[in-house]
Amino acid sequence: MKLLLLLIILGLNLIAAQNNYSIRGAVGKPTLHSLANILLGKFGAYRDDLKAYNIDGGYLLKKDLFDLPIDLYLKGGLTYYEEKIQDDLYGVDIYIKAYYNINFWKNRVRFGFGEGLSYTNRILEIEQIDAQRYNDNNSHLLNYLDISLDFDLGKLLKYRALNETYIGVLLKHRSGIFGTINNVRHGGSNYESIYIEKNF
Repeated sequence: MKLLLLLIILGLNLIAAQNNYSIRGAVGKPTLHSLANILLGKFGAYRDDLKAYNIDGGYLLKKDLFDLPIDLYLKGGLTYYEEKIQDDLYGVDIYIKAYYNINFWKNRVRFGFGEGLSYTNRILEIEQIDAQRYNDNNSHLLNYLDISLDFDLGKLLKYRALNETYIGVLLKHRSGIFGTINNVRHGGSNYESIYIEKNF
């Protein structure tokens, strides 16, 4: 009975706290392009048989930060990396992410930038390749950037039930910040991804 009461209270909390939470599912492929090159428009997977499947959850820390259209979230995620020359592996990310909201043409576009830490239980194949190209180091724990661009699917389709459902593109970036973390300068990775995210 106590457990049922606790679940009811938790459920009411979630309903009352509308749009305080988010959940995202993403799939991506690694690329050998650097972060700078990707941001300049150079895209392309290294190999189609390497993939990453990711699920992230988030909690809204602050809406309209500094009275600007910026929402700030605390996020955490799990990633399953499909490898070929070694067994598949897992990763955990924790980060703070800001979304800059742009409303136009009766829709919402969001640019997101997240910063945090990422840990994998083994070294990714793409990170081994990157490190070997530059005779560099690898690390399980690296800095993590989560860069995204999306739009509100519900507003686009004019279907209210899908409001606050975002579809977009994502760059998952792991790096040693030019040797700051575990002396890793080039042993990082970039995964170009697509995703769907729901705020509730």
